[in-house]
Amino acid sequence: MTAATLAPTALAPHSAAALALLDDPQEWGAFSRADRHDPAQWESSVVIEGMHCAACSLTVEDALRQVPGVVSAQVSAASQRARVVWSSTVVQPSGWMQAVQQAGYRAVPANDVFASERRRKASRQALWRWLVAGLCMMQVMMYAWPAYVAQPGDLSSEMEQLLRWASWVLTLPVVLFSCGPFFKSALRDVAQLRISMDLPVALGMVITFVVSTAGTFDPQGIFGREVYFDSLTMFVFFLLTGRWLELRLRDRTAGALEALMNRLPDSVERQTALGEFERVAVRRLVPGDLVRVLPGEAFAADGVVEQGSTLVDEALLSGESHPLPRAVGATVVAGSHNLHATVLVRVTEVGDSTRFAQIVALMESASTTKPRGALLADRLAKPFLLAVLAAAALACAWWWPHDPGHALMVAVAVLVVTCPCALSLATPAAMLAAAGTLARAGLLVRNLPSLEALAAVDTVVFDKTGTLTRDAMALQAVHTRASVARADAVAMASALASHSLHPASKALVQAAQRESGLPQWTCAAVQESAGQGVAGNLRHASDAGAAGQPMRLGSAGFCELTNALPVQQGLCVHLSDSAGWVATFVLQEDLRPEVPAVVAALHAQGVQVHVLSGDRPEAVLRVAEQSGIAQAQGGCSPADKLAYLQRLQAQGHTVAMVGDGLNDGPVLAGAHISFAFGQAVPLAQAQSDLVVMGGRLDAVLGALQLARKTQRIVRQNLWWALAYNAACVPLAVAGYLPAWLAGLGMASSSLLVVLNALRLARVPRSGPLNMVEV
Repeated sequence: MTAATLAPTALAPHSAAALALLDDPQEWGAFSRADRHDPAQWESSVVIEGMHCAACSLTVEDALRQVPGVVSAQVSAASQRARVVWSSTVVQPSGWMQAVQQAGYRAVPANDVFASERRRKASRQALWRWLVAGLCMMQVMMYAWPAYVAQPGDLSSEMEQLLRWASWVLTLPVVLFSCGPFFKSALRDVAQLRISMDLPVALGMVITFVVSTAGTFDPQGIFGREVYFDSLTMFVFFLLTGRWLELRLRDRTAGALEALMNRLPDSVERQTALGEFERVAVRRLVPGDLVRVLPGEAFAADGVVEQGSTLVDEALLSGESHPLPRAVGATVVAGSHNLHATVLVRVTEVGDSTRFAQIVALMESASTTKPRGALLADRLAKPFLLAVLAAAALACAWWWPHDPGHALMVAVAVLVVTCPCALSLATPAAMLAAAGTLARAGLLVRNLPSLEALAAVDTVVFDKTGTLTRDAMALQAVHTRASVARADAVAMASALASHSLHPASKALVQAAQRESGLPQWTCAAVQESAGQGVAGNLRHASDAGAAGQPMRLGSAGFCELTNALPVQQGLCVHLSDSAGWVATFVLQEDLRPEVPAVVAALHAQGVQVHVLSGDRPEAVLRVAEQSGIAQAQGGCSPADKLAYLQRLQAQGHTVAMVGDGLNDGPVLAGAHISFAFGQAVPLAQAQSDLVVMGGRLDAVLGALQLARKTQRIVRQNLWWALAYNAACVPLAVAGYLPAWLAGLGMASSSLLVVLNALRLARVPRSGPLNMVEV
């Protein structure tokens, strides 16, 4: 975090000087990213403070889009974040932030270190407002109770008036303090000729207090028959209860991004030219620096361990819940935590180039995109609020001739009960909860509408290499000449292969490590021919004085084999000595162990499964058979894959494509929904809608199940919100719904929607397949 980024919080909150500090181009990298194709175009992520509803997000969007130089703006009321794309040749950050401020809100860099402190302060203020409202409500109800239970003649007019005055005094703190946020928001909207969801509620509060005050000061007037201080304090208390709980729950559902962004340390110990270590700001690191990371600290950049070994926690980056070992030569990623011992790390990537920065960029993008259902709700929010005001006015006009006081309270009930908070929260609350759960399970959602598309998928197409299979190969069979034991053949091959980095050599070494009790062979005078094989002198560990026998490991040509060899499918690696052929090792691609179970589960849910690959058809058919996939096609170019996909789509199928992202760009972009394995491709360049970080294929199945569960919850929320309004509006217009009950209904409706969505935010118990147990 840079000094200028912190400065706006140290200066006056809305001062021009504070905003101007962010115009320094050196500070933009703290909250913005430059476009790869147009360096003058930047994308900034900011938190919008002061928003409460969908109408607020539309207001901020309109204010930003009217600023010259702002290319696009997306504001999410659910996550209270905005993504602003702007041109540095036309406008500076202070320009569009000032526009947000003039609209009555505040834009704060998403990584502002004081943002969490301000949220805690706001939460404490909300709690105090709620406590004052609750305490005063109980006292006012105590004074109102005699009027409800007294029989005619039980209360004298003086006693009744005294109780009214006591209630009025106790209601003042509620109106002047607890109602402050509603009045502030409403006055801001009136001053700028706008409308938001706080305006009807504030009107209801003002009308109720004014009517009750008039009845208290003039008991013989037209409003003197009854006062409504108890209703006012009750529905304020209920509204504040709902808003405070909603805020806490919404922060919890959208907390994955903030938890991730706070993983980086502010400073790190870097080695100086003299060999000593000094603590410097993370932004001063450059590739090639050597840093010391202590136990309990987070890695500040991507790098390679040069000294020491430890365990690291990458749970928020890959979904891997168990600590992972990292020794000399192993890579570590920014944002992961060092758990065990001090290590020295050579920095390889910093800033936006790190995998951590790419993950944050993806999650920021997802947190500001809006599902189609949320866009529809946003578009309907303002017209709906205008209709609410009109309905309240008509209801008041209808009842006025009978009883002016009752007419005004009917209008208040209509204003409060019809507030469309639940309708606006129905879709984004569920989508954000699901996206947060997937992120914790190692699957990043690039945009929330992709979850809607995923729920409708009926066909999944898998790439083979790197997707159904691992990058490494596996030893399938060993053939030896009659005089050589299998264990000796594997041990000799491993001794030679340990001097090579070829994938086939690695597979032989790993196979030998998995087998116990192998003879011990050593190798000397090793020479490797790139792409051909390895030659060296091997001797048994018991022959200490022997010179060793020359042997070769590699292709048939490299091993100088002219005799007939065993015919096998797959990659064959041969071992030979001076007498000729010794052994043949058959290597095949290693199928991911979870693949058969994932395919079977997809079939059980009515999803068709296909596999496409550019590999040899016989290899593709073999993997498909092992996986339980009936439809398979090999020898496909990227164009062939896209044509195959388009044929499926023409048949009416909703298709999800799962690939490694390296050569599947066209088909990933052409699918209705696409997954890419994040270990194989730079995240910022991936064409996919979702990125699998942990490398487990069952994350695809878990995402499909969770997307369907999310759509069910969205439908439940929408039906509840519509049913609630359909049932309560007629009651309010007919005068059967008192103001306090209207407030309780509004708060309960919004709270129920958020609680229902929160079922999607439960942390998976043991991997992606269980993440849908909600």
